Amino acid sequence: MTLLTYGLAKGGPAVLILLEQVAMPSAAEQARESTAYQTATGCYERLRGNVYRYLVAIGLEAETAQEATQEVFLRFYVALRKGEDIVNPQAWIFRVAHNWGIKVRAKERGRPGYGNPIKSEPVGSGQDPERQVLARERDELFRSAIAELSEQQRNCLFLRLQGLRYSEIAQALGIAPTTVSEFLRRAIARFRRTAL
Repeated sequence: MTLLTYGLAKGGPAVLILLEQVAMPSAAEQARESTAYQTATGCYERLRGNVYRYLVAIGLEAETAQEATQEVFLRFYVALRKGEDIVNPQAWIFRVAHNWGIKVRAKERGRPGYGNPIKSEPVGSGQDPERQVLARERDELFRSAIAELSEQQRNCLFLRLQGLRYSEIAQALGIAPTTVSEFLRRAIARFRRTAL
């Protein structure tokens, strides 16, 4: 029999006071909870599409990427509730997304991914066949250029496409901003060579 159960069985008033203290969070805890909820939902609304696209780009299937996106934002909310000081929420979220996405991808398939990360916009039936062929060729050229990049170059490129600044990409991937700059420079140079 625990102290709480014993005190309730005996009708002890000290235990009832303790029970009230456990059941009722303090005003500071309630404020932190409210702030965490507002921050997490605001970031979710603003970044969920970008996080989802990034997870698909690093090789997760659509359904798995959707689940991983939810997991990332749940972890963000829990960290905020615990009082973790998150200076740059966007970089924090993408770092967790990157790490979680790599872990899920390795666990589920054990394959490198990037098979078909970018899909072209649907071609309307009103377009002529020549434009459709050109669009498919452009997409295939882009996919082959992406496949030639190193994994770090792809990660930097996809995060940049999601609107992250160099410093945020560096924080998300755990590398220096100058390294991000170099990876992006090399990726762009490779695209230029491939396109010529």
